[in-house]
Amino acid sequence: MDIKASIESVVNKVKNDPEFTKEFQSNPEKAVEKVLGVDIPDGAVDQVVAGVKAKVAGDKVGGAVDAIKKMF
Repeated sequence: MDIKASIESVVNKVKNDPEFTKEFQSNPEKAVEKVLGVDIPDGAVDQVVAGVKAKVAGDKVGGAVDAIKKMF
């Protein structure tokens, strides 16, 4: 699984789809799995959710993605 690509896919969906944004806010794990089309193990989905939230919030995601990659 390419974590960085997964984060980018979800970020694009959050930024461009207001309904998905609501879904992500209410149940981020389910929303991520919906966009990616796969059932992701809990630990991995948590990392994708954290990366998406950081990027959407405007944080520098480079360091977060590197940290996530080290986990895999």
